[in-house]
Amino acid sequence: MNPQSEERILNKVAFRPSLYDVLLKPSLSGLCQSEKEAYQLILDFMEPGQLSQLEKFSFLNAVTTLSSVVRNQANGNMNNYYPKTLLAKKIETFILEEPTEILDSSVRQQAMLCIVGLRFLPHGPSPSLWGSDPENVWTIQALDDMLQALVIEDMRPNMAILQSFLEIILPWLVLSDKVQEQIRALGTISRLLRFICNFSNLSHMASFSITGKLMSTFSIFCLNPSQDICSSAMEALHYLFIILVDHLHGMLEPMELMHFFQFFRKYLTAVERADVILVAMESMIKGSMNDVFAASKMLKVILRCSVIDVTKVPEIIQLIYYHVERITDKNVQNTIKKIFQLLVHSHTDEVILTLLKMEDQSQRGTHKSWEILASFPKGYEVIMEYLLQRIISPQAPEDQKADQKTELSTLTATRAIHEMLLVPSQQSEVQTFFASLFVALLFQISSLVTKGSTMAQDEQHETESVNPVSFSLEALKTLMRSSGYIEHLSYIQTLGVWDLLVSPEKHYDGVTLLARSLVVKKCWHNRPVFSFFIKTLQSRGCTNYFTALVFLTELLCCPDVAGVVDEVATRILADWFNCDELATALQFLQITEVYTKHKNTVKMDQGQRAYHREGIGAPGELIRHLHILQPYVLRCCYSFSSDLVMETFRMLQRILKDLTWHHSSSFVLKLIFTLEHFFEEESEQLRLVVFEIYASILAKVSRMTLVFPLRHQILNLLVLLVLHLKDVNAAVVEVRSRTVEPGIQFSLEVNAEHASFPWFHVLSPLSPQVCRLILCNIATILHWSKLKKVFAKSDVFTILGALLRQEKSKTLWFLKQCVALFKSPQGPIRQVAVWFAGQIIWNLDKAEEQEIEEEYAAFRYMQKDPDPIVSCLTVQTFYILEAKEKVIPVETPSSCLCMRRRTKWRYC
Repeated sequence: MNPQSEERILNKVAFRPSLYDVLLKPSLSGLCQSEKEAYQLILDFMEPGQLSQLEKFSFLNAVTTLSSVVRNQANGNMNNYYPKTLLAKKIETFILEEPTEILDSSVRQQAMLCIVGLRFLPHGPSPSLWGSDPENVWTIQALDDMLQALVIEDMRPNMAILQSFLEIILPWLVLSDKVQEQIRALGTISRLLRFICNFSNLSHMASFSITGKLMSTFSIFCLNPSQDICSSAMEALHYLFIILVDHLHGMLEPMELMHFFQFFRKYLTAVERADVILVAMESMIKGSMNDVFAASKMLKVILRCSVIDVTKVPEIIQLIYYHVERITDKNVQNTIKKIFQLLVHSHTDEVILTLLKMEDQSQRGTHKSWEILASFPKGYEVIMEYLLQRIISPQAPEDQKADQKTELSTLTATRAIHEMLLVPSQQSEVQTFFASLFVALLFQISSLVTKGSTMAQDEQHETESVNPVSFSLEALKTLMRSSGYIEHLSYIQTLGVWDLLVSPEKHYDGVTLLARSLVVKKCWHNRPVFSFFIKTLQSRGCTNYFTALVFLTELLCCPDVAGVVDEVATRILADWFNCDELATALQFLQITEVYTKHKNTVKMDQGQRAYHREGIGAPGELIRHLHILQPYVLRCCYSFSSDLVMETFRMLQRILKDLTWHHSSSFVLKLIFTLEHFFEEESEQLRLVVFEIYASILAKVSRMTLVFPLRHQILNLLVLLVLHLKDVNAAVVEVRSRTVEPGIQFSLEVNAEHASFPWFHVLSPLSPQVCRLILCNIATILHWSKLKKVFAKSDVFTILGALLRQEKSKTLWFLKQCVALFKSPQGPIRQVAVWFAGQIIWNLDKAEEQEIEEEYAAFRYMQKDPDPIVSCLTVQTFYILEAKEKVIPVETPSSCLCMRRRTKWRYC
């Protein structure tokens, strides 16, 4: 700076003693010691001359102290102590003395704050609004020029500095109840904004974050009854819009500006929008009637937006929470409800977290925040639906939003559900959500108990004082209690269900008993609960599918639930079958067994009932569903797990008593062909169950139902049944099962009405042998009256001899069955098979002998059987057959020689 120019400036502002120094003797009686010292310091430093940096700071601090005194006085006036104009000139010298290359000078900043403080100090009465005193006019102009100069940085306005000015001025506008102060504040802001409009390039525009607060404040004052305030507010709002349009238009996506709310959405950031709403709501709550009207009208225009993209959601919610009861105006209440509703839809996580936080801190009463939520239209339903989804399908880490602070954890969602269930005014809504909430909370408990804690690290602090399992369990109890199941809760408590549910070892026992209790107590939500379980199982991502299957196994026992089971639900269940998972497969078998229990699901019209009475099967719903499960059940028979195979056959044994030939012939036929592969199982227990199943099936067969595949399979297993009269397991031959009273005749034609018990429940003590009983049953079905007597009393050799004599046309078929039994793991069965094969071959004619090359080869191989009795019997049989060849007369020489050569080769 030019020294001469600088000197001129200093001379221009040099001070000389005025009349105030000589005549004005202010009263200092009301001042404390520090304030008196500040006043004296001002007097000392107002003398002309250069001051050091420390002295400048002391002077500025003294001015600030004295300004505070004047501001706190009822009719305070700085001129009573020292003229504001002279103080402002003195401070201006400090600013001009600071070098222009250092813009962040501490002295300049402190001087600027002092000027602003002086600017809004009260002054004495004047004939006009601004006062006709030239010094007042000059002071206003000087302060405006000074503020405008201070916001300039590098030849362009610095919006960050402007914001700091406005944050100091705004309280004088908003908090003051004096019209003159409000007009002065609006005028200063308006002139500053007008000054900014003259520049095309602004710096630090992104840091200018009070646009929303300014817009909302100006908009409210535009409807002020004072014409001067209204005009100043409109002028300030006008300049603010010009700045926003000129300098933010290029930063945002183009959008047609038609209404105020479109300007609100287009030119304001989320923070600024929140400021607009907060300022308007504060005006509605704390302002005058005029402010309430203006703010309400402005918010109605803004809320035309379907979604509010704002920040500061907790502040808005807290404002509503703490002041909603004070509002009596219906229009204002509706406006606030609209704001809350939009926030619930668009910022659900933040709303819930804020309500929980206020609930923890509030002393107003239990669950007050959730009662407020329930009072807003659709608020309860929207949040409950959202919380439900948060529990059922928590977001994966990669799907979560960047702002993790507002991410709702599963535990927090569970707590929020618990709080909402306690709202007494929402009992009817709870009924609507019972099924989905019940399933979601049960899944939540299963995940925590069986899989352990899977919570993210930032959630772990929540569990320090709260046990997630206990909290989820309490929410489930509250749900049932709120839904009117008080008696159910007592019954469940008696069964010890809650303790089982939280036990990792017995959790699924608890799930089973919980489902059973709903069936026993005839819970009226059983159908919706079933439907929601099926809905969740539609997703292959359901991690709690096993819990669902365990629960559904018991729930299907409910007649009401069984009545709504359809093909879609059955296929969804079948899709979860996994033979490789033993627990899942066993659960699936239980579900299949339950499917056969409900005869009320078999629906027949009048025509079908007529056919049924005549003995003709009419397919029902149950059998159609069982047909869907059939392939999965039979697949279990071939599992690598011996436990699963055994349980599968036991289940088949149990369900046969509920199946009739009329409605399940296809399944029974496939089962018979499946059994063929298990009659020779090494496991004696499994072999016994297989024979019992076969006996139970034949008990359902009559002459009328003996179709070709069944007849063929019965004959194909005939030799096997006879030979198993030599089974090493005595239970297979002579199993003594429970019987009914002696004398009851055993019926071989069991119809659908009398198929309630397994076959061994209706046996007479006189017929204890399983295989012998099956043979007698077959003889009855095939009308073999003579053989039936032999089957009932004779030994295995007599039976085979009689069978060979009566059914000569089937000798080659019997031979093939014998050969198949050469591989039996039981030595006694192989012995009888070799003996019977020898008998058959002995009785073959020459033409038949030519058809048994493979059988001869298998028979010859039996000479190497590890059982010495079997191998010795085979050798002896070959000798006998060879001796037979020697005594048979030759009828045709040519063929005789050929045949004798073939025969010698066979027996060697």
